[in-house]
Amino acid sequence: MMFSAILALVILTLGAVCSLKDPRISLAASILSLIIVLATSATTQLFMYALLVVAIGVLTVFSMSIKDNQMTGVDYALVALIAMITVYIAYTSDVAFILASFVIASVPTYALIFVSTDGKPHVDVAIKYIAFMVLATVLFIIGTLLLVFSSTTNGDTAIYTLGFVMLILGLGMEVGCAPMHEWVPDVFSAADPLPLSVIASITKIVPFVAAYKILLLTALPQLSKLTIFVAFIAVISMFTGNIGALTAKETGRILAYSTVANMGYIIATLAVITTKNFLYLAFAGALLQLIVNAFGKASFFASIKTDGCSRPLMYLLALSFIGLPPLMGFWSKFFILTSLVGAGLVWLAFLLIVNSAISIPYYLRIAKNLAVDTFPGKVTAIALVASAAMLITVLPPNWFVGIAKMIIGGV
Repeated sequence: MMFSAILALVILTLGAVCSLKDPRISLAASILSLIIVLATSATTQLFMYALLVVAIGVLTVFSMSIKDNQMTGVDYALVALIAMITVYIAYTSDVAFILASFVIASVPTYALIFVSTDGKPHVDVAIKYIAFMVLATVLFIIGTLLLVFSSTTNGDTAIYTLGFVMLILGLGMEVGCAPMHEWVPDVFSAADPLPLSVIASITKIVPFVAAYKILLLTALPQLSKLTIFVAFIAVISMFTGNIGALTAKETGRILAYSTVANMGYIIATLAVITTKNFLYLAFAGALLQLIVNAFGKASFFASIKTDGCSRPLMYLLALSFIGLPPLMGFWSKFFILTSLVGAGLVWLAFLLIVNSAISIPYYLRIAKNLAVDTFPGKVTAIALVASAAMLITVLPPNWFVGIAKMIIGGV
């Protein structure tokens, strides 16, 4: 696996360099590197996870290729790098590699947020985004170090609590959970939709996988008492996001607040982290919801850039976000709700159901705003693949719980 990773990185680097001559070289190199990553995982039990992540990576690479920008070619390599590290973090339980993965998945977006297809970089938006991301990374890393120190020295309760709070705040700021979401509405409504198709989708996966692994690796008895903090963050994020999306008018801003709400659903699963019987179900739900979010947001933002996409595809993706069975969005929420009820957090499960109901009108509005009767080329292909992914759960995806156990079961 190490040799394949190095080979993929070399191909990515050479492709990015050669993109100065012809961006199509970088596009081909990015796709080839992701194929190598997928081939590496073909003989492992995490193949389906790798397949879904690589599919999201390919879609986001193609979304960046819809229109040229200031760094066309290099951006393909950066997106492929994020997809690669999203696959490889599933295989590790080393804290240093987990933290490195967190940083690698975030830093490329510092460059992507500047790009625009009109030749004018969004400097103000980029500075705001980078400032929040740097702060989020610092909080997450310091929180991790405090947790590791406390767990290896048989734990000072105050240090462990401080580390936990810092890690959760860093995670929340990184992915856009309320009340650490101040950057999300402004960035999502003002930045170019193409880099947002990356920032709002695949970059959300690594932070949550990293948080799960670190908390499990450093777990002390007081962790069970601290999970109530995560539950309240989840409730705040769900209500803030859904109410904000209901009242927002611009499609980009609606998607921003829907991201805040989705991150609330996902962070709620961390409240189950000390309930071993339901831990893997909770993580499976979180991971499925992240995948739904990634496929959907990549398609929606690409559609914003091209002034719409095929009507049936937009509505199918919206219905998956709402949670209509048997689409993937239904099973992600079903797994999350089941784990919350099993862990005794019935009140949190009830509030999640309420918030899912609140989200119905604005997801239908997103679909209506972006739906067109024509089938405009590349963006339709992106949405078609995303929609097909939502249909792979026509049969109950019990196999995904096994994937979840493989990713976090060994830590």
